[in-house]
Amino acid sequence: MSPWALFILAVGVSADAFAVALGKGVQLRTHIVRGALLIAGAFGLAQAVMPLIGWLLGSTFADAIAPFDHWIAFALLAAIGVKMLWEAFRPDDDAEGAASGISAREIVLLALATSIDALAVGVSFAFLMVPVWVAVVSIGVVTFALSFVAVLIGHRVGTRWRKPAEIIGGVVLIGIGTQILIEHLLAG
Repeated sequence: MSPWALFILAVGVSADAFAVALGKGVQLRTHIVRGALLIAGAFGLAQAVMPLIGWLLGSTFADAIAPFDHWIAFALLAAIGVKMLWEAFRPDDDAEGAASGISAREIVLLALATSIDALAVGVSFAFLMVPVWVAVVSIGVVTFALSFVAVLIGHRVGTRWRKPAEIIGGVVLIGIGTQILIEHLLAG
């Protein structure tokens, strides 16, 4: 996987975190920079750890799955992308708008919830021979940066960009999965 594809993958995987951070930015009334650092730190860490766990699981079974690994990578990335698109187009549950802050428990739960997709992406890393530490650091840093900016933007302008971020992230992941499948089918 090229560095450019890895960067695009990192942006795509972090789209859920961006969307949630945008919403949390709307809720924050005080200590905006502190809140942005906490949210971005938790989201970046979770998005970095989950692909590592996925990679470890995938590496354990890589030899047995090697003959059809490209189909697994395609299926995982496409499924995550479709899920993100589905979430972008379904009606919002806007019950969380009443709070004016965010608790540490809520940050941890949101970080885990938004990083589940990254676990599946990590499984695909084992089959694609991606340099896992480069991927993990890239995903973590990109997620941190995008989440930090999203909280600040959310505080300033609201959740206007949440749906477009989810749509773009979903399309990007489906595109990368399709590219992986095509490359393997043409090579073999």
